[in-house]
Amino acid sequence: MAAMLYLPRLFVYHAQVGAGTPQSETFKVMERRLLKAIMNPAMIAVWITGLWLAISSGYIKTAGWLHVKLLLVILMSGVHGFLSASTRRFANDANTRSPGFYRVLNEAPTVLLIGIVILAVVKPF
Repeated sequence: MAAMLYLPRLFVYHAQVGAGTPQSETFKVMERRLLKAIMNPAMIAVWITGLWLAISSGYIKTAGWLHVKLLLVILMSGVHGFLSASTRRFANDANTRSPGFYRVLNEAPTVLLIGIVILAVVKPF
């Protein structure tokens, strides 16, 4: 989860430097390593263990809160996919978005995480 919060912050800093500069090249390495070594394996592990727990516990059939939580997890996966695409754009020096865009995007995983945790703990319906 920390990587989902850190990568958009790296994008903020990366968008502030010129393409081809030494700082830009450093950010490219940091972003690629974060995505490949931490974020992608974590996303795979979360989906495998989460679905296994939901199915084995029997909640998948009856719990309405779990369906909403799964929707939020799908949205989180969408954010992950967007961050992955943004990493490729930065790697190709093709970013067109401002640092402000990435500052706002940095809040999306936090908001989704709050909703996911509340649903998992409270189980409102």
